[in-house]
Amino acid sequence: MPRTRYSAWDGNQDPLGERPDIGELLDRLGDDLLMGSGGRGALDALRRRGVFGGRGLDDLRRDLAGQRRELEPELDLDGPLGQLADELAEIVEIEREALAHRDDDAARFDELRLDTLPPDPAGRFRGLSDYDFNSPEAAQRFEELGDKLRKDLLDAHLKSLTGALEAVTPEDVAAIAAMLADLNQLLEARAANGGEAPAGEPERFAAFKERHGALLPGDPATLDELLAEMARRAQAAQEFLRSLPPDQRAQLQDLASQVFDDIDLEFQLDQLGQNLPGAFPDGIPGAPGTGDGDGDGQPGDGDGDPDAPQPGGPGGPVSRVVDAWERMAELEDLEQQLSGDYEGATLDDIDEEALRRALGDDAVTDLAELKRIEKQLEQSGAMRVRDGELELTPRGARLLGERALARLMARVRRQPATRQVGADPEPTGQSRAWTFGDREPIATGATVRNAVMRRAAAGIRPGSGGVTLHPDDLEVVEQEIRPRTATVLLLDLSFSMPLQGHFIPAKRMALALHALIEGKHRQDSFHLIGFSDYARRMQPADLAAAGFERVYGTNMHHAFLLARRVLADDPRPVKRVVMVTDGEPTAHLVDGQSVFNWPPVPETLEATLREAMRLARSGIELDVFLLEDAPGLLAFAERLAHITGGEVTRMNAEQVGHTVINDYARGMPFDG
Repeated sequence: MPRTRYSAWDGNQDPLGERPDIGELLDRLGDDLLMGSGGRGALDALRRRGVFGGRGLDDLRRDLAGQRRELEPELDLDGPLGQLADELAEIVEIEREALAHRDDDAARFDELRLDTLPPDPAGRFRGLSDYDFNSPEAAQRFEELGDKLRKDLLDAHLKSLTGALEAVTPEDVAAIAAMLADLNQLLEARAANGGEAPAGEPERFAAFKERHGALLPGDPATLDELLAEMARRAQAAQEFLRSLPPDQRAQLQDLASQVFDDIDLEFQLDQLGQNLPGAFPDGIPGAPGTGDGDGDGQPGDGDGDPDAPQPGGPGGPVSRVVDAWERMAELEDLEQQLSGDYEGATLDDIDEEALRRALGDDAVTDLAELKRIEKQLEQSGAMRVRDGELELTPRGARLLGERALARLMARVRRQPATRQVGADPEPTGQSRAWTFGDREPIATGATVRNAVMRRAAAGIRPGSGGVTLHPDDLEVVEQEIRPRTATVLLLDLSFSMPLQGHFIPAKRMALALHALIEGKHRQDSFHLIGFSDYARRMQPADLAAAGFERVYGTNMHHAFLLARRVLADDPRPVKRVVMVTDGEPTAHLVDGQSVFNWPPVPETLEATLREAMRLARSGIELDVFLLEDAPGLLAFAERLAHITGGEVTRMNAEQVGHTVINDYARGMPFDG
């Protein structure tokens, strides 16, 4: 039975949940959508930039690059052996001081042995291992150095198992070797079963945990969980060793043999190195460095585990460099996930825990916001997935147009609409004071409000009698009387439009005009025709289709022909054609086929002008907006205006939206 718990509202909760501004989200996608990037491309670009004040993927990658730069000093390959050499030099110097106070042959012989120690740190360590120190302090320092080296070198390979140990005693070495032997048996049983977990593995792993629980990090629930943690560390250690020059690699291996002095441990470590890769044929699960909080990662904004060992922090020099390699591998893997430059990449590929360790909780919040974008767009009905492509829906096109319309209308000066006999009145959404003779409907809400406010101003208390109306209280619904109009927008989609930077402003104007007619002038109609080598009818959502047309030809002839046929079927009394173009006609139809010529030939110009004359003879107004001023285009436009009586206006692409919307809102011709 479901249970519900109620609590007091503190003013901060949103009872309807998060309500993203889908219009603003579409607006931010708008330029990429209208330029032909497609829904996926536009969404990817938005995710890279970020949204609503949050960091985008590019910002997160830049922050990761900063983390990597800070980590680079920790990758000093000479550091581990250099620190060992310094410590050995201090021990030798303490021993020499003790020998200097003795005046016997044995002291001189020991000084000779110190003088003939090998120059490399591993050789010097081996030479001092069987040396009888005269200085108790030097002897103690060397013993402590051996303990630290043993712990450091084990940490380099098995930090998840040894990280909690204060020191590694011979008993610890034996326990670790026994644990590795049992672990290798589990791995070999899985390998014998074709890489799959054999029957009884859970029970065997439970027994393994019971026997070696003190050495296991946290409480791994499965063998895979434990192996993944160990494999990531082993992988980092191997990368570190491969990066060393051969002589340094040999010295570290020599040191390991000396300080462990345990053949069984060395054998089991070698076996583990051979068995681990076979446990993960598809790669180690999870980003490098993930696990049960052993602290190999470095928190980015103070949100990680403050007690976890960090590169450069507690631990020996070798272990710290391996920490840095492990951390660097995690950052590189995370950066690749954020870049998404591989087939099938999605935001779900990004390891949130690795991101939290690298850049803090805020970065995970930013990522979550980016993940919500596509879901929000689909749930709102603004976009949909069709044939694997994310595309704009009619509702999305309307919302995008409304955003463009709102910006354009902010620049439109409000003027009374022209009254015309026989036209149907349309409410503007506003009211005005009534004057004698007005026939508009009474605006009831505004009228009653005026009466109540008048009584309050006169000091009449609410509830004392009914509300009486005075002529000064009356307001009427403001209406525009305009003829019903059918508008065809001819939009040039030829290749020159995006090349000249006209594509986006022209498409935004088209969406804004559609939103104005659909939202405020529903008795009017809007038809969209795009043209390049051919003309065809379009829906507003088609303006955001992926790609743009790399074809030759500006076929105004076909565009005028199609516009005349569309308007012939529209019953509205006033018919207009608005054409937005940046080039003269370079193609026309011959037997239904587009014929292209550059420069334009007389046949193309004559066919286009004849079709324009048919528009004029049908009573269709023609308004042309030129976005370029090439001499040939201007000459053609003058002839077009002369034979049709239409208007031709030269303006830049940013002006065309304001002009078209302004003139339509005022109920005027599109005369600029």
